[in-house]
Amino acid sequence: MDMLTEIFGPGKNTLNEILLSLVIILAAGLIGFVIHFILNALLKRWHRRLGSSLKGLRLELGHFKDPLRVLIPAICIATVLPIVRIPHQLLDIFSHLLNLWIIASTGWLLVRIVFFVRDMVLSRYQIDVKDNLEARRVYTQIRVIQRIIIVIILLLVVAIMLLTFDKVRQIGISLLASAGIIGIILGFAAQKTLGNLLAGIQIAIAQPIRLDDVVIVENEWGWIEEITLTYVVMRVWDLRRLIIPISYFIEKPFQNWTRISADLLGTVYLYADYTIPVEAVRQELTRILEKSQYWDGKVNSMQMTNSTERTVELRALMSAADSPTLWNLRCEVREKLLRFIQKEYPTCLPQMRIGLERDEINRNSSAPRPEKQNS
Repeated sequence: MDMLTEIFGPGKNTLNEILLSLVIILAAGLIGFVIHFILNALLKRWHRRLGSSLKGLRLELGHFKDPLRVLIPAICIATVLPIVRIPHQLLDIFSHLLNLWIIASTGWLLVRIVFFVRDMVLSRYQIDVKDNLEARRVYTQIRVIQRIIIVIILLLVVAIMLLTFDKVRQIGISLLASAGIIGIILGFAAQKTLGNLLAGIQIAIAQPIRLDDVVIVENEWGWIEEITLTYVVMRVWDLRRLIIPISYFIEKPFQNWTRISADLLGTVYLYADYTIPVEAVRQELTRILEKSQYWDGKVNSMQMTNSTERTVELRALMSAADSPTLWNLRCEVREKLLRFIQKEYPTCLPQMRIGLERDEINRNSSAPRPEKQNS
């Protein structure tokens, strides 16, 4: 008792009161864990009864398990703090730490709620199918909006936690007086970052690009693999990754082959002699396409699109479900048409002709031939 008086001062809390307060705090924390256990059991039971889905949306209630495990006991402890009898200084420190704990746990729970809503919405869309235009649109919007919301939540959590410190709050009040100047300075310093952030929001709404879009950027052909708030990752056809600032897709032109739909038209050019029977080549193109596994059955055309002094240009036009399939179809058609001309009409391949005037031919034919020498 004397030692307690020396530490905490006379007239303060007795040892029995402090021990009782600690027991109350521990009991409140234990009750919080029991509440979490019961709530988790009820959620699992509800999850099983709904068959892990609600109106076609997949339920992933495991998102809430970990943040609730630390948030509920903290709330229970906070409810009993007004009735405990511990030294004022220790109570202030413990109460401050508990507030930081609750703020961080609440932020964690909000982030998990964002993930829960994201998974529920995306569970209705399959991006690994051929006709995935709507799925890619939703995936792009949800993922960009998710990142924006998480950044806002983290900034708010950190700001609220800092404001619980008196010194930081006083600094913040003094800074508000010069907020205009600081805002101008930060605006110039973070111009690029804010521009990219606004570009990310604009892409999420207008969607000039989406996940898995086929694009040509800086003369590179590939797929949009990832969209963040500040940059876009493009998977090039040879498995390289091209990192592009997200503002690029707002400020500069680029090609998007799957903006409206994934199906595309492709061409194959052949150059042949003037004697080529175009109708026979056209029929062969139809036969090749009908037997091909890559053709979608929509477009089939063969036209003579140009002629020069030596050859004619034949253009085969075809369609496929997506760009990789179209590439394979074009290679197959080009190879088989060339093989067909080589086999059936080898004289119709590009040739060089030399013409002689009739007088020159007669003169050459009337010239005396050298006699053979007898050995």
